[in-house]
Amino acid sequence: MKKRRPNFIVILIDDLRHDEFGAGGHPYMKTPQIDRIAREGALFERAFHTTPICSPNRASIVTGQYASRHGIIDNVARDAMSHRLPNYHLELQRLGYETAHIGKWHMGNDGTPRPGYHHWIAYDGHGRLYDPKLNENGTYVQHSGYITDIMNRMAVEFLERPRAKPFSLFFAHKAVHPDAAQAADGTLDLSKQGGYRPAERHANLYQGSVFPKTPNMLSRAQVAKAKPAWVDAFELKKSERSRAVLDAVHSGTQEEIRLRAAMMASVDEGVGMIFDTLARAGALDDTVIVFLGDNGYFFGEHGLGPERRFAYEEGIRSPFLVRYPPRVKAGARIRDLVICQDIAPTLVALAGGRPGAHIQGRSLWPLFARGSTPSRSGSRAGWRKSILVEYWAEQALPWLVGMTYKAVRTDRWKYIHWVNRGSAGELDELYDLDADPYEVGNLNASRAAAPVRERLRRELRRLVAEAAGL
Repeated sequence: MKKRRPNFIVILIDDLRHDEFGAGGHPYMKTPQIDRIAREGALFERAFHTTPICSPNRASIVTGQYASRHGIIDNVARDAMSHRLPNYHLELQRLGYETAHIGKWHMGNDGTPRPGYHHWIAYDGHGRLYDPKLNENGTYVQHSGYITDIMNRMAVEFLERPRAKPFSLFFAHKAVHPDAAQAADGTLDLSKQGGYRPAERHANLYQGSVFPKTPNMLSRAQVAKAKPAWVDAFELKKSERSRAVLDAVHSGTQEEIRLRAAMMASVDEGVGMIFDTLARAGALDDTVIVFLGDNGYFFGEHGLGPERRFAYEEGIRSPFLVRYPPRVKAGARIRDLVICQDIAPTLVALAGGRPGAHIQGRSLWPLFARGSTPSRSGSRAGWRKSILVEYWAEQALPWLVGMTYKAVRTDRWKYIHWVNRGSAGELDELYDLDADPYEVGNLNASRAAAPVRERLRRELRRLVAEAAGL
């Protein structure tokens, strides 16, 4: 008898931090359904975004490529290019899968169908939290209600369809992104900023709850002493235009964190609906469920908030869960260095295909193999020992000017090279993550750390060339 191939569901949350759900360590948020994925599957403790900003990272997820390779390097509306991405769903279609995209696309501002999907539901740009207009297989349809609830229902409707083929659903929530409009050139339209809005039934959830302060939640003046590349940006952040963006999302306040947590309540309900639907169909354990975010976020760490796109741990670490009982041990905690590009080759391989040479990620399945034991640092023999993080200066936020960087992170170290800042690397940053997990003490100027800095620079050069496909 031919072995049954698994179904795939990738659940992508917009702007979700690695610790912004119950099992991830959030101090008060209740996410029992998401936590179930972790309890019955694997939680990757060191999973990363390699370009931690919406459009580039979404393109990296669906292509398995670095932004240097796929070309979506910022949130500029590269609509035509996003219709030509080597999306892994194209390969799944060739392998006989029924494929669907439901939710936020945001690689280009138009919500029209992209190649690779038999079933398509999306919206233009960031969409709206309430009463969205959705593109349903090429036709725009006006809806009433809260977008997360609408998306949850549509995902269930797709899962309930009778089918003879295995399926792959890419389910991309708008939550926990606030209402916002982004122009084609990537700038935010401040007149259409709506802030965070939970479902009305969750509006007062977590009222009075407090997210504890961490050692890297410092004043901008304190941060600038150790991170001099930020001096100009922090000065520009004081402008009236910058304040309008920050005030719209209650940046740096407990209210911002509470509202985001309340928005996750409806996401969690949707995960429960997916579990129930798969269980009724007898397909739950035949379905690979992947849960992750598209970039991190800052709650005041390093003097930052909605900047999200920078290489500190809160910006680049992703919540990353995988449930698939036939291959993934329940309750597994994996510390190997994983990147979002690993999703595409993982699913293609499990579908019976062979990831193409253009895919730069690696299949995760060897990390689940019996007898595959990590070292004390967390990495297994033969697995990657470092990752690249890259970002190109763009203009979405008015205080970020010329902030291009390339960074390398290993098990222990992180080195950030500011491409447009300084003349000879004097404004770069180096952190010993074992001794300084909050990245407070910049060792870039340390003579004792010079050998490590030079080694990381060499490794960064190698990774940059590899990411570009050279």
